[in-house]
Amino acid sequence: MNKHFLNLKEYGSTGVRDLVHGALELKNGSHQKNLKGKYLALIFEKSSTRTRLSFEVAMNQLGGRASFLSVNDLQLGRGEPISDTSKIISSMADGIVLRTLKHSTLEKFAESSSVPTINGLTDLSHPCQLLADMLTFVEHKGSLENKKVCWVGDFNNVCYSYMEAAEIFNFNLTIVCPDEYKPIDIELNSNVELTNSIDSGLKEADLVTTDVWVSMGDEKDSERRLSLFSNYQISPTVMNKAKSDAIFLHCLPAIRGQEISADMLDDPRSKVWEQAENRLHAQKSLLLALL
Repeated sequence: MNKHFLNLKEYGSTGVRDLVHGALELKNGSHQKNLKGKYLALIFEKSSTRTRLSFEVAMNQLGGRASFLSVNDLQLGRGEPISDTSKIISSMADGIVLRTLKHSTLEKFAESSSVPTINGLTDLSHPCQLLADMLTFVEHKGSLENKKVCWVGDFNNVCYSYMEAAEIFNFNLTIVCPDEYKPIDIELNSNVELTNSIDSGLKEADLVTTDVWVSMGDEKDSERRLSLFSNYQISPTVMNKAKSDAIFLHCLPAIRGQEISADMLDDPRSKVWEQAENRLHAQKSLLLALL
């Protein structure tokens, strides 16, 4: 098993499935102090609510400690090489969570780290989010195998991780987005299809999920994005195009009135609040596996 957690596919199918199963057991069991004396460093270039809080609380409940280290407060922010920073921090910490603008930065950091390095989000992927999403689906619907998942919106980092999850959990993924934002430099799996039709995308879907139209780092393109994505909003009425027992997920934060209607998160098919809480249980499973 890879000591780092950079992407779902790199971690391995068996390992990822074990993490989700472990998260489900942890959620239904007691908090054991299995990481007593362990220290986790959280290094973030981007803002965070769920990722930061879930890792801090997870370490606390498992008996360890975590500290948040802003890049601006580190010598890294003054030009210290990534490899130097990685070697120093990993010589003292037991694990590192890195949220960074570029995935290449994460890879460079992990190459020099002597302890497990976790992807807390990059411009390429967000594997920690997918652990929580898969846990939420399994809780409510059981196995993901041969199910249909519909992603509506931008092909962003979370969508990329959904594509990797589709291969691991053997579900079919339909990505609904404007033609202008279809991925052109990423090889798609055989169980992934692209469409610009929200009607065909949601048809027979077991899970419908979306994200903000303007991700962190895409603000310069916001006006064009808001225009092109305006017909891709998820609402209770749009959800009726999916299966009657389909569930809705959103990794948050959500912008009501854009990618979702004002009332979507309150719809009984929405499992978003449980999904957010499941970040904690997924993080616990990951930390126990790595540390």
